[in-house]
Amino acid sequence: MAERQGRRTVTVLGSTGSIGCSTLDLIGREPDRFEVVALTANRSVAALAEQVRQFRPKLAVIGDPALYGDLKEALAGTGTQAAAGPQALIEAGDCPADWVMAGIVGAAGLAPTLAAVRRGAHIALANKECLVSAGTFFLDEVRKAGATLLPTDSEHNAIFQVLDADRLDAVDKIILTASGGPFRTATLDEMTRATPEQAIAHPQWDMGAKISVDSATLMNKGLELIEAYHLFPVGLDRLDVIVHPQSIIHSMVAYKDGSVLAQLGSPDMRIPISYTLGWPQRMATPAPKLDLAKIAKLTFEAPDLNKFPALKMARESLQIGAAAPTILNGANEVAVAAFLDRRIGFMDIAATVEEALSAMGDLATEQPSQLEDIFDIDRRARNCAEELVQKVAA
Repeated sequence: MAERQGRRTVTVLGSTGSIGCSTLDLIGREPDRFEVVALTANRSVAALAEQVRQFRPKLAVIGDPALYGDLKEALAGTGTQAAAGPQALIEAGDCPADWVMAGIVGAAGLAPTLAAVRRGAHIALANKECLVSAGTFFLDEVRKAGATLLPTDSEHNAIFQVLDADRLDAVDKIILTASGGPFRTATLDEMTRATPEQAIAHPQWDMGAKISVDSATLMNKGLELIEAYHLFPVGLDRLDVIVHPQSIIHSMVAYKDGSVLAQLGSPDMRIPISYTLGWPQRMATPAPKLDLAKIAKLTFEAPDLNKFPALKMARESLQIGAAAPTILNGANEVAVAAFLDRRIGFMDIAATVEEALSAMGDLATEQPSQLEDIFDIDRRARNCAEELVQKVAA
């Protein structure tokens, strides 16, 4: 997609979430450089309306159709068109913007992001599910449309910065770092009794509740492993995960000659977002600068797969291939929601996902060939997980 001369036009899908707010914080610091075309939120009408008043997009979409009236009233006099519902989210992705932040959490972000892909936009990909649930299909669409995929997760963005993509045969390993989450040093008994409040209290990153719980189970790192498999085609055997509690090194690439290249930075999502927002140039951010002398020590340890089986399950789903990662992701979303609603315990999250993968074993080996197949598998995985949750909660 040929970018317009002058200001870069921008759409932010999921603008009221942590990724969306960080993106708009950067845009707001350089208003002469960017023009916001569309903003979307799930249910946060007041936050979305406030963003509209600041950035004056042409379109604002609320995901929940029941909130259309509230949004329309909140936007009265702004000149911004209000819309609501899943189809309106897709239309937001289809708006003619040069650059799109794909920041909607969960499988709900897949269709709007695909709409942006299909018109050849630059996609800042923060939505894991596009690659976890629909990796092969999604990347085929990227190639067909000539879209540009810019990894935005701090880990994948780090790899993107240090990987010699033209010489993958020289790569020995791609190493994703994990903070270890809030339960890195907890016992299994303590994890069994963990509350949602404890699980979302991440020691390094400020994230939404769902992603924070995924970080606590290490499922987030498992999903990132699946993403890396699709983004950086070196093969599963050359992908590794190491726990790095300080969250200063965001990922590393080890080369066959013994060199290891790492990207370091403060644990602030505005750094990787800025790399995609300004790409191919870099832009200034207000993120704290590293003081390595003050940090003094960087430590590493292997992940404990007995305490955090989600990471092992993610790798196994890649080994199965086909629809297994789609089932893993759908079941996990249901299990995390149930935990946040206090219907199941913390350790029941991974157990529910494992049982869902086992129960849907035959379907897991089927390769979805179109978007409707992916949504159908996702729906069936969620239904299966919900039945398992009800048994635990009974």
